[in-house]
Amino acid sequence: MRSTPEAAVRQYLDGLVRNDWAGVTDCLHPEVVRVGPFNDLYSPRDRYVDFLASLLPSLVGYGMEIQRVVADGSVVMVQLTETMEIGGSEDVTHEVLVFETDPDLLITRIDIFIQRSPA
Repeated sequence: MRSTPEAAVRQYLDGLVRNDWAGVTDCLHPEVVRVGPFNDLYSPRDRYVDFLASLLPSLVGYGMEIQRVVADGSVVMVQLTETMEIGGSEDVTHEVLVFETDPDLLITRIDIFIQRSPA
């Protein structure tokens, strides 16, 4: 049960890892806006969940580890790593996700930032 913005975000992230698309949908506002690390935009909710449901199950060895969660009012920031296999090798991506929630504890916006290795 969601009781705080942080709880709503954790429920959403747990749903992603478990491929629980009904649970993910339940966490998102119908007009959610997701802005990815390359300024790729997904909105509304059904379009975004369709994207996730086609992408995540196709990732070999997918996993997520949360390092830190910082919540301030309706904004929640999560530092995490996502791991998957690409071309037979493990790929680890370090990210920060910034979530905004509404008074009903639905996620209204997700901004994703990726930490890049120096060239």
